[in-house]
Amino acid sequence: MCLRALPKRVGVRPPWKLEETRAPGYTVGVRTLITVLVLLVGLGAADARKKRPHRAARAPAGPQWHQLDEPLDGQPEVVGSYAGGCIVGAVPVPAEGVGFETIRRWRNRFYAHPRLADWLADFGRRVRAAGLPDVLVGDISQPRGGRMRSGHRSHQVGLDADIWFTRPPADQRDSDGAFVSLVDHEAINRNVFAPNHVEVLKLAAAAPEVERIFVNWVIKKELCTAPEGERAWLHKVRPWYGHDSHFHVRLRCPPDSPQCRPQSPLSKGDGCGEEAWFSRAAAVERRKAAKAGKAVASNRRPGRRPGHTDVTRERCAEVLAAAAHPGGGVATARRKPGHGGAGRSAASPPK
Repeated sequence: MCLRALPKRVGVRPPWKLEETRAPGYTVGVRTLITVLVLLVGLGAADARKKRPHRAARAPAGPQWHQLDEPLDGQPEVVGSYAGGCIVGAVPVPAEGVGFETIRRWRNRFYAHPRLADWLADFGRRVRAAGLPDVLVGDISQPRGGRMRSGHRSHQVGLDADIWFTRPPADQRDSDGAFVSLVDHEAINRNVFAPNHVEVLKLAAAAPEVERIFVNWVIKKELCTAPEGERAWLHKVRPWYGHDSHFHVRLRCPPDSPQCRPQSPLSKGDGCGEEAWFSRAAAVERRKAAKAGKAVASNRRPGRRPGHTDVTRERCAEVLAAAAHPGGGVATARRKPGHGGAGRSAASPPK
């Protein structure tokens, strides 16, 4: 029954029509009374919130991936995807080898699947044989993989490695700013970009076990200026955010790891032209189209990563929980060199 029809049917005035309520000694408007009560309730709630103690953030139970100092012994095994997994049987990549050095070892991110460790050693030898400058290798993976505390979403299974384009002095390599970008806004930095950068990328792409190489879209665009008949190797070179001062090498899932989740197959061809998706102009067009409610071609960024599966979570939970057993290798806090922690090797990466 409609309440506003009630007065006509029963002959009474509804409460919202009463202008005042009378009582001995005072007169109070009903609307005013309700307003005062609402204000009082609101003030009381606000006061209670002020007095309520802030709850401390709940600390995660058990060890975290970045706290583990040692790999888990066992047959090498990659579990899950590059951006959602872990690794058993990882090996430490040495501080230096022929044609390469690993830097920022205090971060404890120099562990790899044996296949990647072997590839880095072979790549260094080919770099040296080609007469190119020795390369600096940055972040690879943590001892048991897993999500890093900062810098990357991928690098979780020991099959990813960052390789810097330039070689700043050894005492400056802890800072990303020391590594000069090959990109100036949305153009190639002609003061830095050189033929040796192209040659080192070609060497990396030539290896059959390399599945992808990520570079900034401006670098990919520059590489695509080569004559069409000389661009077949660019099939593996994919544009991605950042990656203007280093390139990111990713190996295929190894045959010893049935639970490794590969990425979707690469599209055919050299990929030239696809890099424009990452430009500011393309981003503006997508935003305009979204506001207008229109669909845009390639509205989904290329190469999105697969996530976890229940099997991955269960297996990686076992790998992580194994740290609670003797010899599990839970780390104490590590600090940068010069702050009381374990420094870099005397020989002397983020997504």
